[in-house]
Parts: sequence; C-alpha cells; structure tokens
Amino acid sequence: MLRQDPETAEHDPVVFHGSPSLAGRRLLVLALNLATWAAIGLVAAHLAGLAGWRVADILLFLCVLMATPWIAIGFWNAAIGLVLAHVARGGVEVAAPFLRGAREEGRVAGRTAILMTLRNEDPARAVARLKAVKADLDATAHGLQFDYFLLSDTSRPDVAQAEEAEVARWCEADAGRRIHYRRRDTNEGFKAGNIRDFCERWGADYDYMLPLDADSVMGASAILAMARILDRHPRIGILQSLVVGMPSASAFARIFQFGMRHGMRCYTLGASWWTGDCGPFWGHNALVRVKPFHAACHLPVLPGRPPLGGPILSHDQVEAVLMRRAGYEVRVMPVEGESYEENPPTIAEFVARDLRWCLGNMQYLRLQGLSGLKPVSRFQLLWAVLMFACVPAVPVALAVLPFAAAGLSAEAAEALGPETAWFYGGLLLLGQFPKLAGLLDVALTRGGVAAYGGPVRFLASALLEMTFSLLLGAITALATTRFLVGLTLGRVRAGWNGQVRDAHALSWASAWRGLWGQTLFGLLVGAALAVCAPALLFWTAPLLAGCWLAVPFAVVTADPRTGAWLAARGLCAIPEERRMPLILRRLAGPDTRDHLEQAA
Repeated sequence: MLRQDPETAEHDPVVFHGSPSLAGRRLLVLALNLATWAAIGLVAAHLAGLAGWRVADILLFLCVLMATPWIAIGFWNAAIGLVLAHVARGGVEVAAPFLRGAREEGRVAGRTAILMTLRNEDPARAVARLKAVKADLDATAHGLQFDYFLLSDTSRPDVAQAEEAEVARWCEADAGRRIHYRRRDTNEGFKAGNIRDFCERWGADYDYMLPLDADSVMGASAILAMARILDRHPRIGILQSLVVGMPSASAFARIFQFGMRHGMRCYTLGASWWTGDCGPFWGHNALVRVKPFHAACHLPVLPGRPPLGGPILSHDQVEAVLMRRAGYEVRVMPVEGESYEENPPTIAEFVARDLRWCLGNMQYLRLQGLSGLKPVSRFQLLWAVLMFACVPAVPVALAVLPFAAAGLSAEAAEALGPETAWFYGGLLLLGQFPKLAGLLDVALTRGGVAAYGGPVRFLASALLEMTFSLLLGAITALATTRFLVGLTLGRVRAGWNGQVRDAHALSWASAWRGLWGQTLFGLLVGAALAVCAPALLFWTAPLLAGCWLAVPFAVVTADPRTGAWLAARGLCAIPEERRMPLILRRLAGPDTRDHLEQAA
C-alpha cells in the first residue's frame, strides 16, 4: 500500500531550460489577457464615442467589456496550446512534465477503487459501463489492484430494485469478485455526499479512487497510465484525464462532441501550461488520492437558503482548490486517451445540464472568502463563474442594438459601418478560435485528417459544426440569461437527479414548449432591426438565426434519422468510429459495430 505524504516525499524534479517559470507563465498569460481586454475595450469605446455615448451605446460598451474576459481566456489558452503542440520542442511535456514515462510498462503499486455514482439512472446502462471497465482491467496483469463500487442515491423503488437485480446478475456471472453495491437512504450532499460516504466506509482500504459518471467509461491503458503517474508522483492529489465524447447515434451529441473535442484539446494544453499544479477537476474520469481527499476536501455548507446557499452542487472545482490548499497538486492530462463520456442526446437535456452547472458555478461567488486558497485557485473559482456570468452580454447587446441604431444619423451610420463590421468579425473569430486551433492541430498532425475520414469529410464536418455551434449558442445564451434572472429573483430550485442519455426523438410540441421564448425574442429583435437598421440585420443574422430556428433545430438534431444520415456519410465522425478501441467494442453491440464498420 502507498502511504507517502507530501511533506516527506521529494518534489518532482521538473526543470526545462528556456521555459519561463510557472510564476512567469502566469504573469505572461495575465498580461496577454489584460492587454486583449484593454484593446477590445478601447475599440469599443471609440465606436461608442463616434455614436455619441447615448444610453444604448453605454450598454453596448458594457456588454463588450462583460463578454471579453471569457473570449480572451479561450483565445490565449488555445493559441498557447497550438504553439506547444506544433512549435515548441517537447511542448506537451513542458505543460505536463509528469507524462514522461507514463505509458511505460511497469508495476502498479497503489490499490484503486473505481466508483460509479447513480441516482435514478438506467441500471442496465450503468452496470454495462462498469462491467466493460472491469473486463478491460482484468485482461491486464494488474486487474487485482482494482475494486468496483456502484454507489446509489436512487430514490425510486422500481429503479432501486432494477439496480439490485443488475448487480446480482453481474456478481453471479463474475463470481462477485471485487464488486460492491450500496444504496443510501437519503441524497444528503448530492453526488459529493455520495462519494464522501464511500471515503468514510471504505476509503482506508484504497490509495486511489476513480469516480465515473453513469455516462462515462475509461479503458485500461488510460487508467493504468494514470495509476503509474500517481505512484511516481506522490504530490499529485488529483489527476484529471482529458475526456472526449463517445460515438453516438444522436445527431445533436454527434455534432456537439465533434466541436467540443477540437475546442478542448489545444485549450486544455495551453491552460495546463500556466495553471500547472492548480489544474481543474471535472468530477469524473479522474484519479484521486483518497487519504488527502477525505481529510481536506470536505465541502462547506454555504450560508443562506438554497439555491445559492446550502449544499454545493458543482463540487468538483471546489474539491480541486481544497486539495491544492492541502499541499497536493491538481493536474490535468492534456492529451487524449481512452477516457470517454456521452453527451446529451437532445438540446432539451443539454440545456437542463447546462443550467445545473450554471447554478453550481454561481455558488462559487460565496467561496471567495475561503482562507488559505492559492491565488490561482481563487481565479479558478472566478473563472467558473465567468463561464456563465458573461453569457447574458450577447442577448442584452442584441436587445439594445435596435435602440442604438434608431437614433443614428445617416452620416454616423455610414461612418460606423465598416469599423463596426470589422470589430464584430474580430470578436466572432476570437470566440471561435479554440475550435479553429483544434482543427488546425488535426491538419498539422500526421494522419490526423485521415483519422476523421479524409479532407472532404473533415472540412464538411467542421463547417457543419461551426454552423451548429452558432445556432446552439444563441439558444443556450437566452436560456442561461433567463435562468440567471430567475436565480436573482429566487425562482430556481436545486437538485440532482437522473438524466436521459439515450438518443430519442423530440416532438414539435415539446420543442415549442421549451423554446418559444427564444423564437419570440429572435422575431422581435429581427423585426426591430428590419425597421431601424436593415443593414445590421444581415450582420446579426448568424446570432439571431439560432432563435428563429430554435424549434426546428431541436427537432431535427434529436431525430434518430438525422443521426443515421450523418453516420452513414461519416460526417462529424470521431477517430474511434473508424478504429474502435477495445473498451468501446465491449460496450457496442454487434449491430452498432457492424454499422460503424460499414460507415468507415
């Protein structure tokens, strides 16, 4: 058993000549972001001054200032990551020095508990994923180092009964080897409370734990690599893998994860270069050192009433900063491996998940007063807040734009036109740059484009996803804005429950009930612009189109026929569809495997 403490263990000997220190990197990134924010603010102020600094101009200026921080962070993270991947010598290891030797064969010393947390999920799907992980690890020489826990917070008696039956069948087929099932009577502390209960009951028997969600799965090669890293680096308390989407029959999930995969790769590499030992934790597909987690990562109960007070919903990033406060590093592996998750199959499930995250992240505003946090850890919490707090800037700007245009003289409108167009285009480019960097990364990698089906399919998929993301962005921006208004007024409820994860159709009536607000907003703003400034309607159409088309967008992207059509043509495919890893083959049925092989 591994029982090394960071006070007695040696620091990892990481020195890279010619690379700035971690403090220097952070100062550089801070300077780049502040300079970008200032430059964009100055241009926005110049344009507002030309228009006369009316109330509408001031509001537009504030919206630009509000939206810029998140855009700037994304741009510079992706730009740095692209340089590290393709320009800097050994750039990936500069950002993640612990990766050296991670793939080498060798003994795995620590014992690991692999956990799957459940609450009213489909038991058959969940157990199938954990069975696949166990089968993959049992096929190696290190299978006995891993035990498996299904940690249930299920409240529905019928689902609980099905869970017990599924686990019983699994134990019977596998002789019950190292398989454990526990169901709590209450959902105290939500998912974080579920995992804490595991630590209190069984944590002393394990060096590490690997939390998995009901929609996630990891292959043996990725798990063993992470275990070897924690064996060799006793100061790492949490090691987060880079999670990518699994092959999906849902058109929505298929297109979304194609873009997410490219948007995350360079972004994560660049972020890990300067966050270093204060990296992120996403709550699943990460290897966690049990002893310090149990000792130091107990979540505080926030003062005040829910939803902003009470138990913390988005536990992961809080646990990361608490682990760092305890003297352990939180690191992210900025390279793709066999670490997968499923994305929501329809926009309805996607928005519901997004709003749960929004609520959890807004709670972080009450955690800035925690004592002993590293400065970067405090920024990580603020960064998570900015992810959603910046979102209303776009809908507010669109709503204000007709009023700003209505009071302009013909001369002022003519003078503002070209400069405003360039400014608007520049902001769009900055916002899309993380995905563009990821696409360029594939193009610059030997065999990268071929893994996605060749240049024609890759380019067509990229254009389809860019269009998809513009439409989706408008829909989710309005949903988030409305949610934040409701949160301010105290009309939001907190909770953690099961999710719909399988591809399914969405009716026109359901889509209309969920998205009528977006449709109405788009029509009103579009009509106002058509009257006040027809030229602006052309420039804002990419943003407003998501509102106009919200209902058909939701129905078409949820339709299983759309997903089948995309898969048959290899559009928005991922490399795993052409060369499916063993862990995914263990999950896919014969029909799915045959279908994917024919599409490839």
